[in-house]
Amino acid sequence: MRAARLIKMVLLLQSRPSMTAAELARELEVSERTVTRDAQALSEAGVPVYADRGRAGGYRLIGGYRTRLTGLARGEAEALFLSGVPGALREMGLEDAASAARLKVSAALLPSLRDASRTAAQRFHLDAPNWFTEPKAPELLPAVADAVWDDRPVTARYRGREGEVERELEPYGLVLKAGVWYLCARVPDGGSFRVYRIDRFTVVTAREARFERDEEFDLPGFWAEQAERFARSILRAEVVVRLSGDGVRRLPYVVDPVSAREALTAAGAADEDGWLTVTLPVESEEVARSQLAGLGPEVEVLAPERLRARFADDARRLGRLYGT
Repeated sequence: MRAARLIKMVLLLQSRPSMTAAELARELEVSERTVTRDAQALSEAGVPVYADRGRAGGYRLIGGYRTRLTGLARGEAEALFLSGVPGALREMGLEDAASAARLKVSAALLPSLRDASRTAAQRFHLDAPNWFTEPKAPELLPAVADAVWDDRPVTARYRGREGEVERELEPYGLVLKAGVWYLCARVPDGGSFRVYRIDRFTVVTAREARFERDEEFDLPGFWAEQAERFARSILRAEVVVRLSGDGVRRLPYVVDPVSAREALTAAGAADEDGWLTVTLPVESEEVARSQLAGLGPEVEVLAPERLRARFADDARRLGRLYGT
């Protein structure tokens, strides 16, 4: 939302000779401190925002500065139209607003660029859900999305591991991962940031008063950190396996790729038969059995003994099945 707010601030200053910090704060629905930070960010980006000091002071653009969408190059215009993901916008209840925005942008472009929306759509399409899954948007997603866009705190009921609980949250951002929607939110009064699956909310009620966002919060960075932490947290067991050359190449495609590459890097040299012994972190023995079965005869389980016995039993059953 900050990028949209900065654009709105430039357009406001472009339409008036000067505006005070209080006026900008009221129009942008932020604090005067945020207005000061935004003005500094625009200045550092090359937008000539000038601050007049004193009681009658304010902010203004100097040098007759005008922002023009017609300054876009073809590649920039096409990238702009790629930024709207139709499925996700529809699920958040923003399809009509996005359609109107695309029409306005198209009308403002130079005639030679007005086919940018069509050429972009012909060259890229995002299908976010995994294969063989039926995508279904959470019922409360539009309500959560509204709260995110408007910086409104919510009272929510959430189905957790210990049953349904009530939470007071400041919703910061939405993430769509493999067809599943997540909310990144902060506990009020300076609490920590957490991640919630939106399909586990049973009630979401937004309050009228807005919260002040932490402008240092980096949604992509926070999500990447949380995703890596989650991936590592579920790897609670270890198995020792012996891999052929083909098994080494295929291992990152059947287990967590980061863990697989780290385990292969930490392994010693291959034996005289060209097989490599690897200690691999896994979620559980049952999950490891399912994943490693995909390597067929290119893997030998050495430990734990119980898992090795299950693979041996599977091998005997396959031998009987195929008559060998």
